[in-house]
Amino acid sequence: MKRLLPFVLLAILTFGLSSTATAAECADVKFPNSITLDGDKLQLNGLGLREATAFNVDVYVAALYVEKKSKSGSKLVNAKGKKRLILRFVRDVDKGDVRDAIKEGISKSKYGGKTLGAKAKKLSSWMGAVEEGDKFIYTYIPGKGVTFAHNGSTKGTIEGEKFAKALFDIWLGANPPNKGLKTGLLGGECD
Repeated sequence: MKRLLPFVLLAILTFGLSSTATAAECADVKFPNSITLDGDKLQLNGLGLREATAFNVDVYVAALYVEKKSKSGSKLVNAKGKKRLILRFVRDVDKGDVRDAIKEGISKSKYGGKTLGAKAKKLSSWMGAVEEGDKFIYTYIPGKGVTFAHNGSTKGTIEGEKFAKALFDIWLGANPPNKGLKTGLLGGECD
């Protein structure tokens, strides 16, 4: 029995650690419960599912990471700290549809509207066709702006806090692509 004790303890530790794994899941897509960004720890605020068309076709799962969690979209949009939004696509999407969606979302934002049209056009120009499994990453750093990356390849940064608010307002504001997406990002159920 004494010989088995180290193996039993190892098994308990292994299973104990794996049961506390830090991952959240939505539509079979997993995200960590926290990330580190420039030395700061950001918490997963929530996961949301983007559905499109009258048939509720799944398009992507979004994960929102923030310095301080909140259930208020307005508080998160206006938060002064770092934040990151990751979109993990679960289907192919045409380049034109991706570009149109970002420009339309920013134009509808109460923070930007048409005054940010040139910046929205610049961001959309960095977006290409999307294949299932692709990732878009929007990272806001105060004083720097929003950096956009596609599958880990940084495409550029757009300066300005106003632009960042308009961008995050697409998902967290009054007119999200679909209500369930916003609900999930605010910590509700992801479905």
